[in-house]
Amino acid sequence: MNNKAEDPTLWNDAAEAQKLMRERQQLDDSINGVRALEQQLKDNIELIELGEMEGDDEIVKDAEDALKALRSEANRRQVEAMLSGEADANDTYLEVHSGAGGTESQDWANMLLRMYTRWADREGFKVEVLEVHDGEEAGIKSATILVKGHNAFGWLKTESGVHRLVRISPYDSNARRHTSFSSVWVYPVVDDSIQIDVNESDCRIDTYRSSGAGGQHVNTTDSAVRITHIPTGIAVACQQERSQHKNRAKAWDMLRARLYEVELQKREEAANAQAASKTDIGWGHQIRSYVLQPYQLVKDLRTGVESTAPGNVLDGDLNEFMEAALAHRISGGADVEVADID
Repeated sequence: MNNKAEDPTLWNDAAEAQKLMRERQQLDDSINGVRALEQQLKDNIELIELGEMEGDDEIVKDAEDALKALRSEANRRQVEAMLSGEADANDTYLEVHSGAGGTESQDWANMLLRMYTRWADREGFKVEVLEVHDGEEAGIKSATILVKGHNAFGWLKTESGVHRLVRISPYDSNARRHTSFSSVWVYPVVDDSIQIDVNESDCRIDTYRSSGAGGQHVNTTDSAVRITHIPTGIAVACQQERSQHKNRAKAWDMLRARLYEVELQKREEAANAQAASKTDIGWGHQIRSYVLQPYQLVKDLRTGVESTAPGNVLDGDLNEFMEAALAHRISGGADVEVADID
């Protein structure tokens, strides 16, 4: 690839040149990452040996802590090495929809949106809000965000499904425990190398006024756009831009991406079983439970991975769940830990 990059005729085909340079950079980052892991492993082992020779327990402890962090990073890179799906490297759309239950489930949907935004920020991904449909009293009825970065879809794809929350409701004057459901749907951005043909006569296009905080920021024109693909029932919406033309273009991109994901899922039956849009948002369909009362526990029902710190999870600490779900998916549903995969 280095030799090809130095070929003066490479940029005669700009698209092919960009593809080559992007792939070359990704490989270079991966190789440098592994080399950095190897060097840090060597350095910390030497520190432990030095600390033991000098009887310095503090040096030994610091080096051991660094090795634990190194193991976590190695596991992450191991998972990324498994992301070899057709669209795993792409940016991704993520939708959140509240289930039945009014304000309670709408607040839960808003908590999920915050959780994934926090996770993306932690991992260095960029987040762009495309559409938010606010609840009547609190929370959101639905929202769509665009997560940008290498392997964004690969990391998030196992998050599609129904998420269940159990807590003492802040909206119940009697302080009773409530169970709420919201669904998450993840689908990749379709890049220029993938052609998805959509017949416009199969689609219904609606325009409406964007929702917002009001005041000087209120949009007084019908700039938001919703496109419904009638044969499949798939609907997408965008209200990010003040221009209806720009929102329409983004909505078409989102629709093509949704149709592409449907095609991908036809090839992978396991994904079909998890797709949020194929199930009811309620009992019997959840992929993960978040219990805040009467005890503290987050449990993934597919992999058995648990956390007794739901506050950390809701603040974006999701990698352990994602890594296990990816390993579970790749292994065909068998109980396999990330560390067991060569």
